[in-house]
Amino acid sequence: MGMLENKIAIVTGASSGIGRATALLFAEEGASVVVTARRGGELQQLVEEIEDIGGRAEALPGDVRDERHAIDLVELAVRQFGGLDIAFNNAGAVGTMAPLEALESDDWKETLDVNLTSAFLLAKHQIPAMLERGRGSLIFTSSFVGHTVGMPGMAAYAAAKAGLVGLTQVLAAEYGPRGIRANALLPGGTETPAATFKTPEERSFVAGLHALKRIAAPEEIAASALYLASDASSFTTGLALLADGGVSVNRL
Repeated sequence: MGMLENKIAIVTGASSGIGRATALLFAEEGASVVVTARRGGELQQLVEEIEDIGGRAEALPGDVRDERHAIDLVELAVRQFGGLDIAFNNAGAVGTMAPLEALESDDWKETLDVNLTSAFLLAKHQIPAMLERGRGSLIFTSSFVGHTVGMPGMAAYAAAKAGLVGLTQVLAAEYGPRGIRANALLPGGTETPAATFKTPEERSFVAGLHALKRIAAPEEIAASALYLASDASSFTTGLALLADGGVSVNRL
């Protein structure tokens, strides 16, 4: 029996990278999965891959900044699979990088909307469905940027990702008495389309920032998401879990 047998999950940002790897792993571990991202073709390929391994999945393309989409995702999970137990709110983007005095207000707002406000909208509509089940696990993809490290040019991203840790802690306190856990997952450098390295030298530099001296595979971060989603972490809530290859502690 898988670690998520008979569970129902939503995974955002599922068309590639960490979200895609996590959706596949959740399905392998027995969960029925609703996946979303903006790219419908990639989502449909993911659904077919999940079905090929005997899993159950539904795709609903859309923009996580849209509150109607947050509602539709939950309604699909309830209608198609019977409820909601797990939400991996993973969608996000680095956004415009610039020194603060050169950062436009619209770029700041967009980065916060994609990374932080979307998480609020998703959780707002996921929590009632979890309360119907009497328990649930909320997971937010944050970052070591804004938590243990400040990187020049990333003010908006750092603020948004730090905000997710604060949101996580409040949700853990508010809904813990009613059986819902909330945790943040903070990956290090990961092999994703958004982290395509322009040169071997750039890749080597980024890898060297980590204590493990390498870049993570998306499947490694997915394994940490599985821990937070499953009963293996049944007494874990309000946590900012660093799965960052030691980038937060490395100084050499």
